[in-house]
Amino acid sequence: MGEVIERAVGRVIDFMHENIGEQFTIDDMARAANYSKFHFSRAFQRVTGVSPGRFLAGIRLQEAKRLLVSTTLTVTDISHRVGYTSVGTFSSRFRSSVGVSPSTYRQLGGCTPHIPMPRRDVDARPASVHGEISALPACAPGLVFVGLFPDGPHGSPTRCSVLHRPGTYTLTTVPPGRWHLLAHSVARGRESVLGDGPFAGELGLSVASYGPITVRPGVPVTHADLVLRPFPVQDPPILGALLNMRTIALGVDAAC
Repeated sequence: MGEVIERAVGRVIDFMHENIGEQFTIDDMARAANYSKFHFSRAFQRVTGVSPGRFLAGIRLQEAKRLLVSTTLTVTDISHRVGYTSVGTFSSRFRSSVGVSPSTYRQLGGCTPHIPMPRRDVDARPASVHGEISALPACAPGLVFVGLFPDGPHGSPTRCSVLHRPGTYTLTTVPPGRWHLLAHSVARGRESVLGDGPFAGELGLSVASYGPITVRPGVPVTHADLVLRPFPVQDPPILGALLNMRTIALGVDAAC
């Protein structure tokens, strides 16, 4: 039964990609899966971890990221190509999910020199999250980004770090809250956002997730291990702007 559901969800994800610029409803997606609307929504969230609407929004913004760095189309044209009728709504959602505006993302070439982290009040006894990052044999990880996010794989992390290889990580001065721990790594030689980089079917991209984690005041350390795996089609797109890994000096792990 699990394989049947995964195949149905896969059909819907293909449908989303094929009709990315069109306006369609949850009923249209349910028909592509050959499910009732109610059963489809529950099955889709069980497989992907997010609702169909949120997954579709991620695919649209992911395609917008690709078009911004690989074409000279205007931001308005791109917003229409990925299914937005309002460029203002598109730009607002792009900024909140990616961390920068569409124009800035284009100027940066798809990679940011640093990850902006919001200012947060930290408890007098700040907590930390630490653990070990390993990788499945199918992965060939390069630099590893790890961060704590308030709401899944988009927007800006509250704390993050970059490792030069899988191994031990520590995120310090973590404020109290409920966080999703996410890691990703682009295989060495695949760091570019063009050509055969991570936007081409996420080639060379490994991912891992844990949580949500609840960090409580007065609890000094939270332990969480992560295992990198090849990016699966059922995972929501990673929307945050990637660090420009080529600007990070080799040999020393870096904070974001």
